[in-house]
Amino acid sequence: MPDPATITAAIANNVRAQRAHRGLTLDALAARSGVSRGMLVQIEQCRTNPSVTTLTRIADALGVTVARLVEVSDTPVVRVVHAADAPTLWHGERGGSARLLLGSDAPAILELWDWTLGPGEHHDGDAHPAGTREMLTVIEGELTLAVYGQHHLLAKDDSVLFSADRPHRYANESDRPARFVMVVTEPRETPDSV
Repeated sequence: MPDPATITAAIANNVRAQRAHRGLTLDALAARSGVSRGMLVQIEQCRTNPSVTTLTRIADALGVTVARLVEVSDTPVVRVVHAADAPTLWHGERGGSARLLLGSDAPAILELWDWTLGPGEHHDGDAHPAGTREMLTVIEGELTLAVYGQHHLLAKDDSVLFSADRPHRYANESDRPARFVMVVTEPRETPDSV
């Protein structure tokens, strides 16, 4: 797995390159993403390791995946990501983690995640762009998914598909660890950019 400094440097280079490719100023990206100009400067100058929420906001504003922003090298025709190379982008206080196993932004925006939540742990997901969908399968334990005010209890081997263009929460309300694999798919163009 690349060390944190390598990932931070890759994020800095990729955010800067994606912003330049789209002809966006720091102020324009800040307005589109809801991430302050100061934070964007720190990210592009490799002075901070942004949270997964911040990376998601920037990726959404740029129309790319989080995977594209943390990618250390160019994507070949066949891309193999060894387990040791999948970055962990979220650490919970009770042993939870979120690893971005693989992602692509061409031709579709697609991400594959491996999540673990410790007992009593949760993660709040911000609303993604319109049309974003998430599907997941519980591999171990139980997961409570909250979307749009409704709670759904998922046991081992249960799967779910939902619209992720609204705030949502993954919670482990049990006394055992929970693990799930998740796929996020996002339209290339959101309705307000067409």
